[in-house]
Amino acid sequence: MGFADKAKDKAEELTGKAKATVGDKTDNPDLEAEGRMQEAKADVKQAGENVKDSGDDVADALRSASESSKFDDRDTRR
Repeated sequence: MGFADKAKDKAEELTGKAKATVGDKTDNPDLEAEGRMQEAKADVKQAGENVKDSGDDVADALRSASESSKFDDRDTRR
């Protein structure tokens, strides 16, 4: 996930928190609910991207291990 996407999701989360707080303080249940929903959507997006990032980390580790063992095989033939 790129930095811009992370920043966008965080901004959406913070906007949702602000709406929820304003809705709570002004006794506006619709605005509070809208803010909570926006915050929840941002949290779900962030969680999904974290899963993707973790998958990329695993793939990188496997590639690295594979390359390492390939190098070791060539090294023993010398």
